[in-house]
Amino acid sequence: MAEKIRVGIWGLGRAGNNMHIHELGLFPEMFEIVAGCDWDASRREAAAQKLPGRPIYANGEELLKDPNVELVSVATRSPDHVKHAIAAVNAGKMVMVEKPMACCIGDALELQKVSDANPGRVFVRHNRRFEAAFSHIREIIKSGKLGEIFEIKLCRHGYQWRADWQTILECGGGQLLNWGPHLVDHALQFLESPVKELWSDLAIVASRGDAEDHVKIVFKGENGRVVDVEISGGAALSDPIYAVRGSRGTLMSWDEKRLKLKYLAPGYPECNSPASPENPPLDGGFGGQISPVWVEDDLGVAPSNGDEPHKIWNYLYRAIRCGEPYPITMAQAVEVVRVIDQVKKTPIRDVR
Repeated sequence: MAEKIRVGIWGLGRAGNNMHIHELGLFPEMFEIVAGCDWDASRREAAAQKLPGRPIYANGEELLKDPNVELVSVATRSPDHVKHAIAAVNAGKMVMVEKPMACCIGDALELQKVSDANPGRVFVRHNRRFEAAFSHIREIIKSGKLGEIFEIKLCRHGYQWRADWQTILECGGGQLLNWGPHLVDHALQFLESPVKELWSDLAIVASRGDAEDHVKIVFKGENGRVVDVEISGGAALSDPIYAVRGSRGTLMSWDEKRLKLKYLAPGYPECNSPASPENPPLDGGFGGQISPVWVEDDLGVAPSNGDEPHKIWNYLYRAIRCGEPYPITMAQAVEVVRVIDQVKKTPIRDVR
């Protein structure tokens, strides 16, 4: 095993303190957290409990001057991600940028320029690209058992009277910049085609702030496929998280743990008679004498590649130490921000 990557975490809130520290701890042979940083004294104290003996700085300049820090994991507030990532690169560090990579396309393009000028130094933490259900569903689609895929629905529903900074537009709040980067990235991958048309709707339903907590985005690809994305903090009952509809069957998942499939059994005769202008028979079905033969599967989620969201750090290590391509390209990350930036222009309906 090559040398460990020495990490400094910039931003010790819910992402940095809860996610990054925990996830990096799952790969002790690959990463070592050597420092942390946050302006909030209470956050610094909480992190110090998890990182005894390691410096916890009060400002980013101190973190960036630390010669022991090789990679900066940027988990500060959303509007600061680009500024802090560029500062880290300019200080000679590598950087892992928490989502959203940027809050607007202008900032995303600025970071892309810095990344292009410093190859192999800027990485984006779209960890849900490695969600087990997402990976498994892509394998099933590729298998062809569902036929030609014409529509996919992606939902994340809940109901919260949320009132923190992520509900305030000025602070970079709203579901577009919270769950949005994950599901927009999923949608673009599922589309398997450049976007031809895009429709969106934004609303405030339960949030206490002025940022949207209900998002609807409908993508149509140049290949004709439709991906319907819905993210809501104002939905008391949830739809399936995944629904994939193809010419030969359908897949659904309500919990990311099990996949339910119903598809036409291969090898059985199928109706191929032409449509008739005559009246249907008084008795029986409408499709002639042949009825569909169905296969119904109830599967546990188990992608062949073993993907899980925290394994993004494994991919990062292999990119830095082994020279393997990082699966999330800067162009893909910029395209996610471009879509979000376009949707942000949609007026927000306040239905409270």
